[in-house]
Amino acid sequence: MADDLNDWPAVARWRRAERERLIAERLAIPADLRAERSAEIARQLDALLGNVAGRIVSLYWPFRGEPDLRPWLASLVARGATPALPVVIEKARPLVFRAYRPGDKLEKGVWNIPIPAEGRPVIPDVVIAPLVGVDPGNYRLGYGGGFFDRTLAALPRQPLVIGVGYEMQRIPTIRPQPHDIPMDRIVVV
Repeated sequence: MADDLNDWPAVARWRRAERERLIAERLAIPADLRAERSAEIARQLDALLGNVAGRIVSLYWPFRGEPDLRPWLASLVARGATPALPVVIEKARPLVFRAYRPGDKLEKGVWNIPIPAEGRPVIPDVVIAPLVGVDPGNYRLGYGGGFFDRTLAALPRQPLVIGVGYEMQRIPTIRPQPHDIPMDRIVVV
């Protein structure tokens, strides 16, 4: 465990090990239970966001046992929101968000995660981000590429940022560093 937060190599090693442990636990959750929890997360997001008409809401394509919010994404369109998906354009650079509606053409992105094949870049009003881990300060442990924090720091206006995941992903600390940006809200079930 890295106790010296200034020892970035030690913190990075600890985060890598914690990330592997948490992803393995998430993948061990049975698919039917993940589906139930995803539906509960969607209900809580509806309560948190209220009327989404006219808002751009960025989600994600589920990967490695993350909550699957694709049915909720489809409901956003029916309620007048514009869903968007994050797109990796270049390693070590901020993400770009592209508007996406179910049925739009997708292509394989980084890690073979589907991304909109085309579409205009948008700036989201709300960003829903999957968690690998989260601490009491709302700091998110992600996959380690730094895309999330880099993107938030580069946006011209700050969206409402909501982390979503499972209760077992709560940890005492992610050992936050100066570049880490906490989320505004957390929805875990």
